[in-house]
Amino acid sequence: MLELIDVCKTFNPKTIFEKVALDHVNLKVQDGDFISIIGANGAGKSTLFNAICGSFLTDSGKIILDGEDITFKPDHIRAKTIGRLFQDPMRGSAPGMSIEENLALAAGHGGWLSKISKADKEAFRERLSLLDMGLEDRMKQPVGLLSGGQRQALTLLMSTFNPPKLLLLDEHTAALDPSTAEKVLELTKKIVDDNHLTCLMITHNMQSALELGNRTIMMHHGKIIYDVSGDKRKGLGVADLLGQFKKAAGKDLDNDRMILV
Repeated sequence: MLELIDVCKTFNPKTIFEKVALDHVNLKVQDGDFISIIGANGAGKSTLFNAICGSFLTDSGKIILDGEDITFKPDHIRAKTIGRLFQDPMRGSAPGMSIEENLALAAGHGGWLSKISKADKEAFRERLSLLDMGLEDRMKQPVGLLSGGQRQALTLLMSTFNPPKLLLLDEHTAALDPSTAEKVLELTKKIVDDNHLTCLMITHNMQSALELGNRTIMMHHGKIIYDVSGDKRKGLGVADLLGQFKKAAGKDLDNDRMILV
């Protein structure tokens, strides 16, 4: 479904600021995989997503999606089949537009100053009711007035309104309070399962990395140093992940942002 072959990216090469961000990354993602990705700051997690989305061209290697080489395709072309959520709830939606106008844009049925049909409104209301946040009764309200959790849930709905080939979640609950984050994670699982989506999720919560999805990947210094799935993953705990990191990286995982339990 998605394959990265020997992908490399170095920022500021041949300067004192040189940073090897992706170091010969090889990754195969099967249809329906839900992969959690963990690692310390600077491990290359978000850079991996940026490479997949086309935010920059890689230095070498190939990126293949559904058998098509997208290595040199621009980001706006890739965005037609790749959905992405960011850590910041303010990204991914237009604050000055209403909830229904944002959904119309996501559905490809109009948006700003466009006439939204009665059928579309009914469909939006039905989708919003799944969020269990009361937004189905506030569709005329500007998105900028929503809370962070409400806006992130709406962005998740928008990103999957027309199910993408690939969904990328870049620590999409990190900026939310614990109870809201848990609610958005449950919504994420439901949407991914119901639509049979292929999903990669960066998380700073190591317990979530073991509980969500079917596969866990650990990155360090631009490399994938650990990849586990199936029965081997089911028997793992956070202590096991920390042990695997030390074994592969040669040192303890040291990151204040990582949540261990």
